[in-house]
Amino acid sequence: MPITEVQVIDSHTGGEPTRVVIDGGPDLGTGSVAQQLEILKQSHDSFRRAVINEPRGTDFLVGALLVTPTSKSCVAGVIFFDNVKFIGMCGHGTIGVVATLAYLGRISCGVHQIETPVGIVSAELHQDGSVSITNVPSFRIAKNVELLIPSVGKIVGDVAWGGNWFYLVDDHPCRLERNNLEQLTDVSWKIRIAINESGFPDVDHIILFAPDAEELNDPEITTKATMCSKNFVLCPGKAYDRSPCGTGTSALLACLASDGVLSEGETMVQKSIIGSHFTGRFLWENKDRGTVIPTITGEAYITAKVNLVFDSRDPFCEGIATE
Repeated sequence: MPITEVQVIDSHTGGEPTRVVIDGGPDLGTGSVAQQLEILKQSHDSFRRAVINEPRGTDFLVGALLVTPTSKSCVAGVIFFDNVKFIGMCGHGTIGVVATLAYLGRISCGVHQIETPVGIVSAELHQDGSVSITNVPSFRIAKNVELLIPSVGKIVGDVAWGGNWFYLVDDHPCRLERNNLEQLTDVSWKIRIAINESGFPDVDHIILFAPDAEELNDPEITTKATMCSKNFVLCPGKAYDRSPCGTGTSALLACLASDGVLSEGETMVQKSIIGSHFTGRFLWENKDRGTVIPTITGEAYITAKVNLVFDSRDPFCEGIATE
C-alpha cells in the first residue's frame, strides 16, 4: 500500500495559522499560477482536503502551496486554500509565506515579488522580521447595502474586494470581544447568507468592525496612526480569523479611502478579535474609480517543520469532510 509524505512548514500571523507546502505537492504543469490553480481545482482537490482538514488540520488553518512562478521577477508562486475552497489571495498567508521563505534561507531582507492566482504581490521583509505586503488593487463595488435579517434586525454595510470579496459592517448589534465569539459567529453567518441572497453571491467573508477606543487612548499607537479599528472576520468555512485579516484590511482601506476618512499615505491600525495588530496604508491607483493599492504590515512566526504522511489505507487519508 503506497505511503507518501508532504513536507510543510507551519507558522502563525497574528495568531492565524498558515501551512506552507514546500515539497510533495501534485504536478501542476508549467502554466501561470492561475492556470496551475485550475488544474489543482479540477484534478487534485483531494490534496487540498488532505492537507487542511482534520485529522491533520483544522477549520481555521489556511494552506499555501508553493509552485513555480511564470514571472522571472517572482521568488515564488503560491496557491492558497482553506477547508472549503481555494482562495485567490490571503494577506496573513502571504506574510506567513515570506517568513517561511526566510526561514528556509531562500530570501533575505528586502522587497520580493510573489505570484498569486489574482496577480503579483510585492512583499518586503524588514530587518526586525516584520513583513509589508503590497496587495492587489482593492476597491468597493457597493456602499450602504441594506439587509433585514430575522432575529438580528437591519444591517447596513459595504461590499468590497481586497483579494477576496467582503461585506463590511460597522453598525451591528455585537460586542467585539473575545468572550462573545458565539454571538459574533452566529450573527456573521446570518449576514453571510443574507448578503449572498441579496445579489452578492461571491461574498464569502464578513467583517464586523468598529473604532477601537483602547488603542485610541494609547499614545504610542496614536502618534503612529490616524485611526484604529477592531474587527471580527468570519471566513468561508465559518471559522473566525485570528489575525486582523490582510485582504479584509485591504478592502476596508478601499472603503475608507473612497469615503475620505483616511488619506493617501496615512496609517491605520487594525486589531483582530484576539488583540493582534496589522498596520495598513494605501496609495491611489485610480482615484476616479476608487481603486487603491494597499500595504499591510504584520509579523509571522514559525511553529513547526514536519512531514505529513498520507497512507492510502487510512479511511480519512483525504481528510474528514467539512460538508
